[in-house]
Amino acid sequence: MHVFISGGCKNGKSFFAQETAKKRAQERGAPLYYIATMIPADEEDEARIRRHVREREGWGFITIEQGMDICGALEYADSDGVFLLDSVTALLSNEMFGRPGGLQPTAGEKVKGELLEFVQKTGDAIFVSDYLYSDALQYDELTEGYRKALAGCDRALVRVCERVVEVCYGTCFEFK
Repeated sequence: MHVFISGGCKNGKSFFAQETAKKRAQERGAPLYYIATMIPADEEDEARIRRHVREREGWGFITIEQGMDICGALEYADSDGVFLLDSVTALLSNEMFGRPGGLQPTAGEKVKGELLEFVQKTGDAIFVSDYLYSDALQYDELTEGYRKALAGCDRALVRVCERVVEVCYGTCFEFK
């Protein structure tokens, strides 16, 4: 089963995703993988990573650090396992802004293709993404390009995932 989880920042998406992945792995007796995509840029990122590591201590996750080229994580895992990819948002940011040579304007299409390939190569994967679309502000062209690329990745995952969940202040709403 593939699950897409979205929601605002610090709304409990990661914890819900961890619970979902652990339950699924226990049901199947499958290995449990946490694909960490964030490449920290500052102390706030470091603190978030530490919090997530603490939250999943003792849960049986095998952590794979894979900030780019997401299908490369499968080199270190049994594709029959249960995967938690946290997050699509960070993965796209890394690919769009973190490569040598500066901005990669086609990163959205690259990441979307890799995510769809990841779905095809795995039987159980949970994808976490941030919902960045509800405010009415107009942003600069670069930010709007990132939001549009993230929306493309999110829509592609929603189409292929069997479950789609929005987490809002710790409450989960299932759409599919």
